[in-house]
Amino acid sequence: MRVIQAWLEPSLKGVQPEECFQFERHGYFVADRLDSQPGAPVFNRTVTLRDSWSVKGGARK
Repeated sequence: MRVIQAWLEPSLKGVQPEECFQFERHGYFVADRLDSQPGAPVFNRTVTLRDSWSVKGGARK
């Protein structure tokens, strides 16, 4: 398990457990049904986003 603390938009402060979101460039997340508290949400990543940049071998010349 990897724990990351991050700044979120104020609108995410009141999320309900098991609500799903996509965080840009990071993946899809769901609000934890046990650990999320009002004003202190906890998110679990469910799917990572594919990094097509590294697959292509980096920047073009």
